Amino acid sequence: MKFIIIGLGNFGSSLAVRLTSMGHEVIGVDEKIERIEIFKDVITQTICLDCTSEQALSTLPLHECDYAIVAIGEDFGGSVMVTALLKQAGIKKVVSRAINPLHHKVIEALGVDMILQPEFDAASRFADSILFSGLSNSFDITDDYKIIEAILPERYDGMLLSEVDFTNRHSLLVLTVIRTEESKSIFGQVQRKKKSLGLPSANQKLQSGDLVVLFGKLKDIEKLLHTPKE
Repeated sequence: MKFIIIGLGNFGSSLAVRLTSMGHEVIGVDEKIERIEIFKDVITQTICLDCTSEQALSTLPLHECDYAIVAIGEDFGGSVMVTALLKQAGIKKVVSRAINPLHHKVIEALGVDMILQPEFDAASRFADSILFSGLSNSFDITDDYKIIEAILPERYDGMLLSEVDFTNRHSLLVLTVIRTEESKSIFGQVQRKKKSLGLPSANQKLQSGDLVVLFGKLKDIEKLLHTPKE
């Protein structure tokens, strides 16, 4: 896929480097030349440009990209201006970063396809990690629903998925099970790699150390994973 990421601060640069490493084509844009120099060798292409200028923005291959992402964090006005110009230009998918609730409302009103809230999302995941025993990752779907990745509770070690019956007993849907597998490199070194077992079947046997990826309501996840403080 092709991405244009505007704003190479901490969040924008991390996203651009990550997408590039995954094999996607990424154009990273920032008005500060020092940022362009820092990331020019780890992002597919970097361009120094003031995207609040409609003329300058039009020089980018906007209609060839799958996503245009506005990752500007420190300049509220600049972020809104660039987002508005991208929407005006009729780009396929416009994603914009929100830095506070007011910013969120403004860019939402502009009709962006997705709003990113990296600080809020990181804080939410951290809060979940200290509230829920064994939680390794989480993603908010709505206020009530989450997708979570958690270490299998010890009480289910050796049981079949049909025996645990997450759906009927806990009102949770198991999306997949992730298991760490060991192998040896050509030099004889032990390597550990996480592998998804694919779509789970009723006769899938669970084992200690498995990560289960679950979808469901927050209250049902709490019942399964919450460990009260002593």
